[in-house]
Amino acid sequence: MLSSTPLEARLDERARRFLASAPASRVRPKLTEFVVFGLKQGWACIFGATLLAVLMAARLWYPDGAGLARNDFLTLAAVLIQVLMFAFRLETLKELRVIILFHLVGTVMELFKTDAGSWSYEAEGFLRIGAVPLFSGFMYAAVGSYMVRVYRLFDLRFARYPRRWITAGVAAAVYVNFFSHHYIWDARWVLLAAVVVVFGRCVMHFRVFRKHHRMPLLLAFLLVALFIWVAENIATRSGAWLYPSQVDGWQPVGLEKLVAWFLLMIISVVLVAWVYKPQPPAGETPDGPAAARQSIPASTSKLAE
Repeated sequence: MLSSTPLEARLDERARRFLASAPASRVRPKLTEFVVFGLKQGWACIFGATLLAVLMAARLWYPDGAGLARNDFLTLAAVLIQVLMFAFRLETLKELRVIILFHLVGTVMELFKTDAGSWSYEAEGFLRIGAVPLFSGFMYAAVGSYMVRVYRLFDLRFARYPRRWITAGVAAAVYVNFFSHHYIWDARWVLLAAVVVVFGRCVMHFRVFRKHHRMPLLLAFLLVALFIWVAENIATRSGAWLYPSQVDGWQPVGLEKLVAWFLLMIISVVLVAWVYKPQPPAGETPDGPAAARQSIPASTSKLAE
C-alpha cells in the first residue's frame, strides 16, 4: 500500500478506534464504507474544490476597481493553495512532481487552444503568457492532484493493465490530436475506439475502508470525466473562461466535451503511471492470475494436486 501523509494516518487511526468502540450492527459496516468513500473522494478533491470555491468567490465578491486584476488574484491564490498543501504535508513530493507535470502539459495546451479560438479568458492582468492567465495551468494541476491522491487513498490496483508503452502511445496520439484536429481530420472517434480496445479488459481494484471493490477501468474514466464536466460548468459560470457559445450569455457546457475529457483521462493515467507504476491485485502478476499459477514451482504445484 502507498504510504499516507501524517494527517491521513492520524485520521485513519481515530476512525478505527471510533468504529472499534461503536456498537455492532448489520447496517454499520455498509454505512461506514459509504461515508468513508465520500470522505476520501472529498479529500482527494481538496485542491480542485478549494480552487473552484476561490473562482466562485472572486466572481461574486471581487471588486471591479481593485488595483490587482482578478486573474492575477486567482493566480496568486492558486499558488498559495499549492504551497499550503505541500507545507502542511497534505501532498507528498511524488504527488507534487505529477502535479507540476500536469501544469506544464495543460499550459501548453491552453496557449494553443486560446490562440485557435477554442475558448477565451478576460484580457487583464500581468501574470499571464499571451492570452492565457497563469492560473489556468492550476486547473489541470487540480486534475493531477485528484488523480494521484485517489490512487493512494484507495490503494488502487489494476488487473490486466495494458503494457505502459502501449498506453503511452495512445496518450501521445490523443494529445497530438488535441492540436492537429484544427488542421487535419479529427481522429477522436478512432482514438476513442483505441482506448476501448487497449483498456477494455482492465479492471480497477480499490479499497474503501475494510472491503475491496472492483470496477471496469473504462467506467472509472467515464465517471471522472463526468465529474470534471460538472466542475467545468461551475468554472465557466464563474467566468474563469468562456467557450464561444457562452460569450453572449452563459449556458451549460455541451455534452460533447465529455468525449474530450474522457480522452484526457488517458493522458492523466499515463502521467500518473510515470510516478506510480500500476500494480496488479494481490495474488496476480501483471499478466494475470494464470501467469501467477504458472510461476509456482513444479514441486509446489504437485503438492497442490
